[in-house]
Amino acid sequence: MTATVPTNPFILVDGSSYLFRAYYAPPHLTNSAGQPTGAIYGVVNMLRSLITKYQPTHMAVIFDAKGPTFRNDMYDAYKANRPPMPDDLRSQIEPLHKIVQALGLPLLCIDGVEADDVIGTLAQQAADSGRFTLISTGDKDMAQLVNDHVMLINTMTDTLLDEAGVLAKYGVRPEQMIDFLALMGDSSDNIPGLPKVGEKTALAMLQGMNSIDAMYADPQQVAALEFRGAKTMPDKLIEHQDILLLSRELATIKLDVPLDFHPDDLTITEPDNEALLALYQQCEFRRWLAEIKAHGAVSAYVGHAGKATAAAMNSSIEAKPSDSSLSDTAPPAKVSAQDYQLVTNQQDFNSWLQQLQQAPAFAFDTETTSLNYMEAELVGVSFAIEAGQAAYVPVAHDYPGAPDQLSRQWVLEQLKPLLEATVPAKIGQNLKYDSHILRRYDIRLQGIADDTMLASYVLDSVATRHDMDSLSRHYLGHNPISFEDIAGKGAKQLTFNQIALEQAGPYAAEDADVTLRLHQQLRQQLSPHHELLSVLSDIELPLVPVLVDIEQRGVQIDAPLLARQSHELAKELQQLEQQAYEIAGESFNLSSPKQLQQILFDKLGIPPLKKTPTGQPSTAEDVLQELALNYPLPDVIMRHRGLSKLKSTYTDKLPKMVNPRTNRIHTSYHQAVTATGRLSSSDPNLQNIPIRTEAGRRVRKAFTAPDGYQIVAIDYSQIELRIMAHLSQDKQLLEAFSKGRDIHAATAAEVFGTALEQVTSEQRRRAKAVNFGLIYGMSAFGLAQQLDIPRHEAQLYMDKYFERFPGVLRYMEETRKKAKQHGYVETLFGRRLQLPEIRASNQGRVKAAERAAINAPMQGTAADIIKKAMIDVAAFIHQQTEPGEVYMIMQVHDELVFEVKQQRVAALIPQLVAVMEHTCKLDVPLIAEAGHGNNWDEAH
Repeated sequence: MTATVPTNPFILVDGSSYLFRAYYAPPHLTNSAGQPTGAIYGVVNMLRSLITKYQPTHMAVIFDAKGPTFRNDMYDAYKANRPPMPDDLRSQIEPLHKIVQALGLPLLCIDGVEADDVIGTLAQQAADSGRFTLISTGDKDMAQLVNDHVMLINTMTDTLLDEAGVLAKYGVRPEQMIDFLALMGDSSDNIPGLPKVGEKTALAMLQGMNSIDAMYADPQQVAALEFRGAKTMPDKLIEHQDILLLSRELATIKLDVPLDFHPDDLTITEPDNEALLALYQQCEFRRWLAEIKAHGAVSAYVGHAGKATAAAMNSSIEAKPSDSSLSDTAPPAKVSAQDYQLVTNQQDFNSWLQQLQQAPAFAFDTETTSLNYMEAELVGVSFAIEAGQAAYVPVAHDYPGAPDQLSRQWVLEQLKPLLEATVPAKIGQNLKYDSHILRRYDIRLQGIADDTMLASYVLDSVATRHDMDSLSRHYLGHNPISFEDIAGKGAKQLTFNQIALEQAGPYAAEDADVTLRLHQQLRQQLSPHHELLSVLSDIELPLVPVLVDIEQRGVQIDAPLLARQSHELAKELQQLEQQAYEIAGESFNLSSPKQLQQILFDKLGIPPLKKTPTGQPSTAEDVLQELALNYPLPDVIMRHRGLSKLKSTYTDKLPKMVNPRTNRIHTSYHQAVTATGRLSSSDPNLQNIPIRTEAGRRVRKAFTAPDGYQIVAIDYSQIELRIMAHLSQDKQLLEAFSKGRDIHAATAAEVFGTALEQVTSEQRRRAKAVNFGLIYGMSAFGLAQQLDIPRHEAQLYMDKYFERFPGVLRYMEETRKKAKQHGYVETLFGRRLQLPEIRASNQGRVKAAERAAINAPMQGTAADIIKKAMIDVAAFIHQQTEPGEVYMIMQVHDELVFEVKQQRVAALIPQLVAVMEHTCKLDVPLIAEAGHGNNWDEAH
């Protein structure tokens, strides 16, 4: 059963938890003075969302006070491992507190205890008086407080936890959470726990014995439980009883903190608009500024039950403060379901159909049985013509007692001419998915005028996620009905056809209404920026039907070959494990970061390169890659990780993903995920199959051509370096590419001062590392690591490079300057790549943003070029070839992959290459190279 919150809950916000989470979560915002504002933005944004959704009259935001607490008196090492608070987080605390108070929200910091204890005490007091409490936190420790009168909400994931939810998430009941935390300890708080007891063991012990007290009442009963190490556990419990009971005390939230106030005293009051204006101005939260100004200085709040509740929070949620021209718009009108209609008879349907036919544009959405576009069946369609006026047409709700509905076949027959016509214009959210659903019923959607997912992505790719719910909260300030609200969650979640029409109707109609409103809002923000509109209308929207065709076609794989490869990989992994054990001098779990930390840094004494946010030595991939240059074990670990990922992601998984209807695999390409404009793919991810390793090439052999066809792969040659030459206008680079020279050999000749024909393979290798390193903003230190040479030698290479290619250095300096001035950089086609950290006070983040600024125009332009090439190639296939002669089946980075009829390969390859090479004009030749064969590997 889905958790529901009673009306007007008493809300307690764990401000300290959200402060840290907002700090580490993107986007990392700064104002024009370089002062960090991201944590402020994240916490205030969360507060706005909470108040908008629950309209409370009583509420408090609780932060940890400075100084030690009673737990430090109990245990000197409590939280001793925590690194000091970063300066750029510390600087945000005071302005955040001021904003919270200016919003009229009670703010609490109680000395000697933690925020958790204050929250626990207030929740207990509220429960004693019969009042329901909603605790907003991301901290699992708080689950111990959940009961009939207390529930948790994580606003960052929009999930509620009641008693059943705690059990489902953690495997224990709320009253067992303290013992659960005590048994496994907590490295972030330095709670010791029982030695070598992790989450799985702690669960097994509690599920078998119920509590720590029960374990000590009869320790030998623990030995009879079925988990690894159970037989030695009674001795361990007795040996470490003192530390375990201390851990339990440290993990217990106090419910009796002496307080000078009661929940009834914590009322939301009128906001201080003058203070908010000054604070929002300082942080440059432009949309929130606009909202306060729009409401006037009298009151920015709307009442709930006669009490003041923030109206500034009922409007649009703040957009990232990067470019004011993209974010300063008036707050949109409030979304209401008052004029939504459920259409279940022909008369009402015909009335709506007539309105749709006469409208210049309408929003359209499908409701289905699955997110898998190859399996989903249509359950209903919704429309909106004007904001607030929407309808849902159910066609396949089949739960027991479902009322009569129009037949799916009849509805689609009526809609087919409308949906396949170029007018009226169609507006949607992720229309690629809806297009797939319609294809299942032989309807090809035409006349796509806007896709709000893509419009938001083009406007600012990093401001928010681009799903409809996130966009609604971000741009409209409206928290839409979530699917979990009507369908439940977990294993018992209903599919849409099982949902009652009373709930399905408003949900589906709202989707269309919100989509139309988002279209209006986003167009208003995009309209002054013609280059961004061009990216949307000339690249992203025309790509939608192209991707639908590619995804529908799918790819053929050789499943038996992959099964053999899985067997071979399993043997290789076993050999690498043995090798790792020999180097380490003991066996250990290669996938366990904790065990790997102990082996690498404690036992072998390897100096750590980085630390995690909790202060532990990092075993992240980039760290291990660097360590692998000098130490054998990290090298073995990296090879093991690579093969393990290849096995689990591809050789094991791909055969299970073959669609039984088509006998092919069908990936999903995503246009609105990466910050730079590149496509990504999932289920399966075809972008990450390595081509430089033998194991990766073996996997590509399993991507095969059907009988009578061959695989053709066409790849842009050194496209980012060519874009660098075009953007930098460096004479030496332009000349090298224009004359068709080997660019790496040409660079080596310049850097090493030798004739082109005398360049050695080693010199070329080093020059290649310099060429690509500079594109990605690599430092001399990074280059030295990659080439395994002294840092001063790497610096010498870079200095010589910039001396011989001064245009590149000039481009880099100008790009950094423009990025700091505007907060973004642009591709050749006008796509904006926002850099929210370019003005950060943390110099590490600034340097990272500068590196991104240099690379983003090249990577983004390359992404735009391959997308334009896909559109041009699709047009060529449609107009210049016979049906079935050639299919575009994959896009991987700078490469397009085709199935081409065997007898047409020789004729079509040069034509396809020509289309790709003429997609855009650079000041150097754009070269595409083709190969073909019976499988994808042979085509390279």
